[in-house]
Amino acid sequence: MGVEIEARGLVRTFRDGERRIEVLRGVDLAVGQGEMAAVVGPSGSGKSTLLHLLGALDRPNEGEVVIGGQKLGELDPSALAAFRNQNLGFVFQFHELLDDFTAIENVMLPGRIAGKSPLEVWERAGALLEEVGLAERVDHFPSELSGGERQRVALCRALALEPPVLLADEPTGNLDPKSGEQVFELLLDLQRRHRMTTVLVTHNPEIARRCGRILLLESGLVKPLES
Repeated sequence: MGVEIEARGLVRTFRDGERRIEVLRGVDLAVGQGEMAAVVGPSGSGKSTLLHLLGALDRPNEGEVVIGGQKLGELDPSALAAFRNQNLGFVFQFHELLDDFTAIENVMLPGRIAGKSPLEVWERAGALLEEVGLAERVDHFPSELSGGERQRVALCRALALEPPVLLADEPTGNLDPKSGEQVFELLLDLQRRHRMTTVLVTHNPEIARRCGRILLLESGLVKPLES
C-alpha cells in the first residue's frame, strides 16, 4: 500500500496581538492509499487546522504536505486551486451548501468549476444522489431537506470528481444521534466502494474506533492510537 497523504514537520502558528500561538509543533503523519484514519484530540488542539493544511486550504509556517506524490508547497495559488478541485473532497460539520442551489446543482458545482460538460456533470450528480437515497430530492433546496439529507448532499458534492482523497471535519457533529449514525454508515460505505484515502476529524470515540486507524493530536503533535 502506497502513501497517499504525508505531512512532514508541519508547524502552524497564529498571532493573538503580541502573543504567538503555536498550534502545530512539527506534525508528521502518513496515511496509505485507501486507508481511513480518524484524528482525535481535545477541543482547541488543532484538529481542524491540521485538516485545512492537508487539504491545501491553509499553508504551514514550516514543513510540507505531500498528496499522491505532489508537494503542495511547490504549487502556485492557481495550480493549487486546480489540484484541490481535482484531487480532494471535503465534508464539513456544517454542510456548506449554497442555499439558492438545488441538491443536484450543489453536487454539480465541482464539475462545473473543473470545466466538464454540463450533461456529464448532471449525470454524475444524479447518479451520486441516487446512490445515497436522494433520487426523489434532487430538485429540493437545502432549506427543504433534513440535516441528514443535507449532509448526504454534501457527501455527494465531495465525491463529484471522484477524488482519491476525502477530508471530513466532524461530518456528524451537527446531527442528532440517529442522523449522525446514518451519515457515518453512508460515509463508511462510500469510502470503501470508492476506495478513497480518508482523514476524518471527530470528537466521537465510537466513530473513531470504526476507522482503520486513530491518530491523537495533542500538544501540537500527532501520535498513533490503537483503534
